[in-house]
Amino acid sequence: MKARTLLLSLALCLSGAAVCFAQDPNIGTWKLNEAKSKLPAGAMKITSMVVSSEGDNMKVTQDGTDPQGNAFHAEWTGKFDGKDYPVTGSPAMETRSYTKVNDHTLTADNKKDGKTVTTARSVISADGKTRTVHATQTDGSGKKVNVTAVFDKE
Repeated sequence: MKARTLLLSLALCLSGAAVCFAQDPNIGTWKLNEAKSKLPAGAMKITSMVVSSEGDNMKVTQDGTDPQGNAFHAEWTGKFDGKDYPVTGSPAMETRSYTKVNDHTLTADNKKDGKTVTTARSVISADGKTRTVHATQTDGSGKKVNVTAVFDKE
C-alpha cells in the first residue's frame, strides 16, 4: 500500500512540475521576416519583438521604425486580459490591451488619445516557430492600412 501511495504521489508531483515548466508559446524573441510579410508604405514596421514574463505580468518590447523611418523602442507590461495598459516609447500609441483567445492566438487594441489606432490578431504556428500578425492601422491622415507581418522565433 505504501509503495502505491508513494508512486501516486510521485506521479502527481511530476505532472505538476510539467505544468509549471510548460512555456507560453508567446514567450521568446521574434524577428521580422520581411520576405514573407506585406508591409505597405505608411505603416509602422516592427522589426523585432521580445515577449517575457515578469511575475504575473507579461512584458512586450518592440523595436522598429515609424512611417517616416525613425527608429523607436516601445515597451508594454500588463496582462493578456483585455484591459488597457500604458505603452512607453511608441510614437503611435499610448495604451495597448491584449486578449488571449487561446494558447496560440492574441488580439490587440492600441489606442492614442483614447481612440483605437491599431487592431491586430497574432497567431503562432502549431510548431511555435512562426508568429503571423494581421493588423489594421490608421495612418496620420486617417486612412486605414492593412499589414501582415510574419515573425520567426529565434
